Amino acid sequence: MSQPLTAARSTALRARLEELANELGFAAVGVADLRLEADAARLERWLEAGYHGEMQYMQRHGTRRSRPAELVPGTLRVISVRMNCWPPGATPPAQVLADGNQAYIARYALGRDYHRILRSRLQALATRLAEEFGSFGYRAFVDSAPVLEKPLARNAGLGWIGRHTNLVSTTAGSLFVLGELYTDLPVAADAPATDHCGSCHACIEACPTRAIVAPYELDARRCISYLTIEYHGSIPESLRPAIGNRIFGCDDCLLACPWNKFAGQAADPGFRARHGLDAPDLIALLRWSEAEYLARTEGSALRRLGYWRWRRNLAIALGNAPPSPAIRAALAVAGDDPHPIVREHVAWALQRQWA
Repeated sequence: MSQPLTAARSTALRARLEELANELGFAAVGVADLRLEADAARLERWLEAGYHGEMQYMQRHGTRRSRPAELVPGTLRVISVRMNCWPPGATPPAQVLADGNQAYIARYALGRDYHRILRSRLQALATRLAEEFGSFGYRAFVDSAPVLEKPLARNAGLGWIGRHTNLVSTTAGSLFVLGELYTDLPVAADAPATDHCGSCHACIEACPTRAIVAPYELDARRCISYLTIEYHGSIPESLRPAIGNRIFGCDDCLLACPWNKFAGQAADPGFRARHGLDAPDLIALLRWSEAEYLARTEGSALRRLGYWRWRRNLAIALGNAPPSPAIRAALAVAGDDPHPIVREHVAWALQRQWA
């Protein structure tokens, strides 16, 4: 910093941090220390079990994921923020999930890409702090680097890591997204949040594919979010029926958590559903050309799928839909898709439709 961070300035900075975070639309902010040894050991066991599936990037970065100062030299603290992402006015999840002719998209992905929303706000937060307290070293992250965002958010007091391995807050549930500022500011850290799951196992029982193999332990290879978003291969046939009509991610374990009775809706208009994607018709989505897909997912997290995985996921949902001549006709047209994995999933879906 351009001026020493005295005790008085540290106190003033911490108070101003709260004010600026609120002004910029963050639901909460906290300051984390860098003690992640237990989390590093847990991550290592998770990787050794193969639960990361094809997410090889989880292994590539070595200790930098659990040692922030190795990723960004000079880091002393991590400013962790959370932002509500539940889209106001969107069709209720239960209504969409109950209609096999509609597609379910994870609610955080219905509007603009949250990475863009949070990153711009984090940059604004750092700029404002520098203007008022002097320049300092920092780097902003939003699920974009080897960062243990949930353990850091826990250390910052923003919530605990629940049995479903997502962050939970007693005042905000878990319907939010996270971002971080790695910084060289020696400001006092907050106390870590404590676990309040109690004896509840609702999230484990709610998982359609039984991906939560033990409390606080997720096998990503069975997780619908991993299968529909991260995985690039042919989705195992044994898991396809349980995917239902979920074509991008899954909210089931979050929706089951009783703490979400305290969850707030997104204040940022960027999270509002676009193009009717909160309750879209499966056949209509399958008929999108690649140009339509690119146009309607511009600036959205949905773009990361690419056209062929989008159609692969739609084929599974249509295979799980109530049998109908309209669906069979739409699948028949898609049967000549240029991508072999799409054709294989369409063939499976047709077989299910004719069964």
